[in-house]
Order: sequence, then C-alpha cells, then structure tokens
Amino acid sequence: MKNNFFNYSVANIYSKPSSKSEVISQILYGEKFKILEKKKDWYKIRNNYDHYIGFIKKRKFSQKFQATNKIYKLKSKIYKKKNNKFISTNNFLYFASGVSIKKRHKNFIEFEKNKWIKINDTKKINHCEKNFIKIFKLFIGSKYLWGGKTSIGIDCSALIQIYFYYNRTFFPRDTKDQIRFCKKKSKKKLYKGDIIFWKGHVGICISQSQFIHAYGPRKKVLIMPTDLTIKLIEDTAKLSIKKISNIKKY
Repeated sequence: MKNNFFNYSVANIYSKPSSKSEVISQILYGEKFKILEKKKDWYKIRNNYDHYIGFIKKRKFSQKFQATNKIYKLKSKIYKKKNNKFISTNNFLYFASGVSIKKRHKNFIEFEKNKWIKINDTKKINHCEKNFIKIFKLFIGSKYLWGGKTSIGIDCSALIQIYFYYNRTFFPRDTKDQIRFCKKKSKKKLYKGDIIFWKGHVGICISQSQFIHAYGPRKKVLIMPTDLTIKLIEDTAKLSIKKISNIKKY
C-alpha cells in the first residue's frame, strides 16, 4: 500500500486492534508508515523507520509530506495565529518529530494550516547531534511509561532509540531486538557510551561511573551510579547483564 505520514502529535501503537490491549510503542508526528490491514476502526501498520508492526486507530493521514526540520526540544508548543498575534494552545510536538515548513513569520513557522511552532525549537532535518549525552539528559525526570516515546512518558528502550531516531539512523525499538542488533564489546571495563543490556532493560553510561536509564521501579528517567544500578537490578530483579555494547559503534 501507499506510504502514509502521521499528522498528529503522538499516538499509541497497540498490540491488537483494541485500546484495551497492550501499548507496545508510539508514533510521532511526521513518521512514515504503511497500512498492512484494515480492521473496522483500526489500521495494522508497519513503521518505515524501525519496521515496527502494531495497530493504530483509524484516522485520515497525510500521503504527501517531506520533512524540512525536526523538533530539538523535549516538546514544542503549538500556536494559532489570530489578528497577527500568536496564541498558544495546549498541544505540542515532541522531540525528534519531523515537520515541513509551509510559511515563516517572525520567529514562527507554520507546519500545517494555522498551526505554528517556534523556529528555534527546531533544527534542519539533516542536522546530526553527535553529543548523545545532551539528548539523553533532556529526558531526565520524564515519567517512565511502557511503550512511551516522548517527555510525557518514555520506556528504557525508547530512550536509547530516540537518539538514533533524531539522527535518522536505524536502531531497533525493543530491548530484545536491540540486544540482537548490537555488537558485543570485547573489553569488560565500562566507559562513556557503553550500552548495558539486561533481559527486558537497557540504559547507557554517561561516564565511567554514571548511568542514565528510564527505570520502571523509580518511575522516571534518572541518573544513578553505574555500580549501584547493576547491583540493584541483580538484587531486586535477579537479572545479570546480557550484553555490553557502545553507542559509537552505530
């Protein structure tokens, strides 16, 4: 089927065509996807970026879209223009979402009819952020949410993936697939950029002694001492490290 582009701020991707089923991921504004199957009020889709498959609610989607910019803040407030004034709404676009500039007025850009965001909230679509720590630290304090991909709520594997998605580089969505995809590090000593995997959990070293992750038991994204984290997960979840890789390999 034809390519579609998601033209809403964010939506849940479900495991089944029911809002009572498990939320397995989310889809952000500007993401490209294909509809694999139609089931009443639901579409079974495959996300073009990471090939993730799940169900979203049936809506009208864009079929022509070319992103020129992407969101570089945790969230960018959406404004409406009235009488040459910009009035804030309660809606946002979220980090790494792609937008297409239709018009520009002062410090604002229009990405849909009378939907505006601040130009300073964005970077060009081809911008590459090599400082991975800068991106991960944006999410400190964000709520832990299974299947989440935004500052409203994010899970451990999405926190790692969002760095790659911002740079439009392929990286799997789920921890189990990330473990299979990533190359094992030969040296056991931990360094900045080391991604540590457990069964069902992942995080990254931002230094030799500090570790950032979206941690379910603490219900948020936070920085913890690396050694303490490893011991805590071993003691409470009875999990040992499955693999260590490094973010600079990808």
